[in-house]
Amino acid sequence: MFDKTQLMKGTLEGCILKIIGHETTYGYEIMEKLIHYGFTDVREGTIYPLLVRLEKKNLIESEYRISPLGPSRKYYHLTKTGSETAAEFVLAWQEISQATGRILTEEK
Repeated sequence: MFDKTQLMKGTLEGCILKIIGHETTYGYEIMEKLIHYGFTDVREGTIYPLLVRLEKKNLIESEYRISPLGPSRKYYHLTKTGSETAAEFVLAWQEISQATGRILTEEK
């Protein structure tokens, strides 16, 4: 049986960068957006370590903001390097998905 975990893991970082690139947001909202777009297996235990890794790579920065619904939330925004990396991800994804699509649709 095919394990899609590794495939998803490699894709999530780029998708998270794109989501954060659209607007400054927080972890739970990122998870909800990923689920909305079809990453139904995504959990908080997956998202937060990725956000820490992206922050350590200086692709995103964070700040705590007061939340009207409870404790402060950690909001994320892209750095300049993060914006460049998100753009590179899009180009790489397009190349890979086109090549994969050609293989998968090829008839014998």
